[in-house]
Amino acid sequence: MNAERTLLIHGGTVVTPETLLEADVLITGETIRAIGRDLTAVCADEGEVIDATGWLVLPGVIDPHAHIELDTGIYKTPDSWFVESRAAAFGGVTTVIDFATQFKGQTLPQAVEQRLREAAPSVIDYALHVMVTDLPPGQEDELGLLEELGTRSIKLYTTYRPNYYADDATLLRLLEAAGRYGLMTLVHCENDALVTAQTEALIAADERGWRYHALARPALAEQEAAARVLFLAREVNAPVVIAHNSSARTSALVAQARDAGQAAFCETAPQYLILDDRVYEGSEPWRYILQPPLRAPGEPEALWEMVAAGAVDMLMTDHCAYTREQKLAVDDFTQTPGGLPGLETLLPLTVTYGIGGGYLEWPDVARLLAANPARIYDLWPRKGALLPGSDADLVLYDPAYTGFLSAETLHSGAGYTPYEGLAVKGRVVATIRRGEVLVRDGVFLGAEGSGRFVPR
Repeated sequence: MNAERTLLIHGGTVVTPETLLEADVLITGETIRAIGRDLTAVCADEGEVIDATGWLVLPGVIDPHAHIELDTGIYKTPDSWFVESRAAAFGGVTTVIDFATQFKGQTLPQAVEQRLREAAPSVIDYALHVMVTDLPPGQEDELGLLEELGTRSIKLYTTYRPNYYADDATLLRLLEAAGRYGLMTLVHCENDALVTAQTEALIAADERGWRYHALARPALAEQEAAARVLFLAREVNAPVVIAHNSSARTSALVAQARDAGQAAFCETAPQYLILDDRVYEGSEPWRYILQPPLRAPGEPEALWEMVAAGAVDMLMTDHCAYTREQKLAVDDFTQTPGGLPGLETLLPLTVTYGIGGGYLEWPDVARLLAANPARIYDLWPRKGALLPGSDADLVLYDPAYTGFLSAETLHSGAGYTPYEGLAVKGRVVATIRRGEVLVRDGVFLGAEGSGRFVPR
């Protein structure tokens, strides 16, 4: 334990959601003790000092939507919580919100208990959404157990028959119950009928290769489902997050609902802000099989405009560490597991293409990657904040570095990255979780199982 350990981050520029501060951060044990100018005298004889001159001091990144050791009932990622959480730490992520999947026949508490056992090797802290897949009419009160389990959010899907799909009646019923019990509902929005019809048409035309993937799941399917979910959520006064927006129109729908007084939020990911569907015409379309798929040229820029305007609340990854071998098994988008690795690259890509593209300032990074997910998912101010009393989760970031992303230097078990060869500006120098230095200068210093479940 490091209960009495003292650590001073001296000489850096502290980034909050509001401003930049030339200040020191004093850490005692696992929490932030003070933030102020020249605190070296306080730490002179009792702790370690890290000279952060020239670096940004950011709150630890919270990835509010990731899948480690994912089992969909059809595909499994052959990764491990230790390896993927370590990769996250290399990227400045100190907390991840993953998913406890309720498999058929399980109670919700059983799903949570199973997932907590699986997540125990994590080196970063973790919270859980609960994926509700088997809660028949009359059993909605089981959602009332989730708050005492510390899992105050659920996930629903408008697609993926037969294992995840919820029809409109089920959506309305579970949204109402979740709202009644004070839970946040995260929804994967794609119109299942449109996706099914388009997929069947492609199959009939013998157009099943990876290059046809985006055609199977049109943007309209996402936009219609998002509008419908927002409407249903409003009717039963349920707070809702529209997951992984891939189009600007989806984010605009959420912003309009919020402006009208609805408790509605949304998120997007670097893949939708940086890549477009021209990659499916290239030599390696397998790298980009995910749901929703990448969109048309111009859509990333339009989505960035939504982020810049404040219409998007959170940036996340939807991380899935399917391996290169799994992706390459068969050139058939209907038989290829969907999802991309991204935990380690969230922060540098946000900085490079958000700040570098003129869409964001440094306080926006702290807001989108830390403060907002913490507030939306009931982690604030323990997580996501650089405040006295908050957990000492920090990232030291060198903005002067320039380099390129490569699977050879990343740490995920996936063995590939969809961002191979992309330039990045800046790098993580150190990641600190609850006062413990997990990563410093490219070396992992943490311990398997040192991460903790954070009840909400």
